[in-house]
Amino acid sequence: MSDARTTDRPGAAAVPGRAAAVPGPARSHDPDAGPGPRTPEQRGGGARRPAARPAQRAGAGASTGPRTPHRLTAVGGAVVTLGATFLGGTLDFWLFGGSGIVMGLAYVAACFQVAVRLRPADLAVAPISGPIAFAITLLVLGGGPGGGLVGRIVSLATGLALQAGWLFTGTALSAVIALARHIALTRARRRG
Repeated sequence: MSDARTTDRPGAAAVPGRAAAVPGPARSHDPDAGPGPRTPEQRGGGARRPAARPAQRAGAGASTGPRTPHRLTAVGGAVVTLGATFLGGTLDFWLFGGSGIVMGLAYVAACFQVAVRLRPADLAVAPISGPIAFAITLLVLGGGPGGGLVGRIVSLATGLALQAGWLFTGTALSAVIALARHIALTRARRRG
């Protein structure tokens, strides 16, 4: 009897001492290997699949640890400050007929949130965008008694003088937070 074995593939020569190719799942040639799947090294190389990311392993909806807050860009911080101040000013003018507590509270809250959430590269925007948003809100919402450009400028100056406490509080708060974040980031870079 011949030692050669038959194969499934046409034109393929049988190799003595080797089992014929059998269709089905791949089998390990290592007698010590168990019946489990073979690694790429056991298969003779091949491309390895990259490991799954932690979010993919844990599932799409699962949390993968503490999340950092969303960071605002310079333009985003200015838009948030202007939007919150304008909304507070609109509510104040609508409810009470003038700028007051609601606008001031909205301005201080917006300055705080923007200073905390700005990207490190845009920290200088925090104390600058606040007063600009405050002045734009007063310029748009405050109309002078005679109207026109002169009436608006007088109304703006009066509003800034009357609301100076809110303006300085929000601006100082955002400046202190931005400066503290800048110092902390500088120290962290020096350590690392």
